[in-house]
Amino acid sequence: MKFEQQMNYYQQIYQHRWDDAELARVRKVWEVLTRRFFQRFISKDARVLDIGCGFCHFLNYLVAKEKVGVDANPLAKSYAASDVTFIHSYDLSLSMLTQEYFDCVFLSNFLEHLESTKQAIELLNRVRELLRLGGRVIILQPNFRLLGPAYFDFVDHKTILTDKSLEEMLNIAGFKIERKILRFLPYTTKSKLPQSPFLVRLYLQLRPLWFIMGKQSLFLAVK
Repeated sequence: MKFEQQMNYYQQIYQHRWDDAELARVRKVWEVLTRRFFQRFISKDARVLDIGCGFCHFLNYLVAKEKVGVDANPLAKSYAASDVTFIHSYDLSLSMLTQEYFDCVFLSNFLEHLESTKQAIELLNRVRELLRLGGRVIILQPNFRLLGPAYFDFVDHKTILTDKSLEEMLNIAGFKIERKILRFLPYTTKSKLPQSPFLVRLYLQLRPLWFIMGKQSLFLAVK
């Protein structure tokens, strides 16, 4: 697909999916998630890569030595904070990046957009190459086993993944799984349930709610 076609494709999907009010709400949700949960796993001196960074909600609120975001949507650049380096690329080989450089690689709601599980394994192999020894990959992933047909409520979801298949792929790629949370976050921020920062903080503190509402699985794995 040519550059102009790719750009139109992503513009059409994402401009339809979120309006400005929704994006403002999602930013507040991710501010809480990043600062109250994810930051504890990432040193403030770390070099961090976010593959499929989207609107840069994670990177913008993360405190780190270096923050790099890669996305196929060229419009994502306009959402990146001044301390985030944005790279526009469709190339999953990520050949522009230095091997054994990053302390952490973050993948949120990304692998389901790939064409196949083969492509997902190839990406995880590449992630391992990009991480320094002892570096960590953090994956937040909608779980088909918990969602069923709702997994395909978004038109750009292509590859079926469960917690079991993702665990197998991480093992194939040579990662050691540190932590697995089967039920972590609800499926989507497009839920009609209230999503104020206060309620997100409350949700993170009340683990029984994770079991009831959690449809996304979280993996932390080490090289």
